[in-house]
Amino acid sequence: MNKLRGIIVNFVVIRLRTLKSLFLTTLKFTNMLTQKIQDALNNQVNAEIWSAYLYLSMSCYFENEGYAGIANWFKVQWKEELDHAEIFMNYINSRSGRVELKAIDAVPTEWKSILDAFEATLEHEQKVTAMINDIYSLAEAEKDYATRDRLNWFVSEQVEEEESARAIIDKVKMVGDNGMGRYMIDQELGARTYAAPSPLTAAED
Repeated sequence: MNKLRGIIVNFVVIRLRTLKSLFLTTLKFTNMLTQKIQDALNNQVNAEIWSAYLYLSMSCYFENEGYAGIANWFKVQWKEELDHAEIFMNYINSRSGRVELKAIDAVPTEWKSILDAFEATLEHEQKVTAMINDIYSLAEAEKDYATRDRLNWFVSEQVEEEESARAIIDKVKMVGDNGMGRYMIDQELGARTYAAPSPLTAAED
């Protein structure tokens, strides 16, 4: 009787282990990204790092031109773009995907004026917005609602990015060639400080 009971117990234990393994395997594959989504997210990682490279180039340029405040603004922008890339990389890994870092294309190294640089910034951010929207649409088409939810933060972030660039462009146009006006803008942009984005701070908690 005890022998039979032992056989039954062993059978039940083995069966439960098998079911647990199957459950975890199914859960893993259910949670995985499709290849289309993974490719799109990796392309976005590349775009975010390129953006960081662009803004670091702008920061260095304006530091050399004697605009420490504008250089500071772009340096904060540089850090934020790297954060965006990290958020995407963390997300890919959390979904059992594979991060694939690609070569970063060269960026411009000089601009005609302050206005030229911020108009280039706005144009670039509009391109990034379009890329985010394309991934959002893809996530809906693939019924990947987790990715769509993650992208909601970026959608809101891009609204702020474009709004910020437009506000600076309006101020630069307003002061024109006025030296004191440029000085005031430089001082204002120099007050910008870096703050880690919520998706990264939440991950650290």
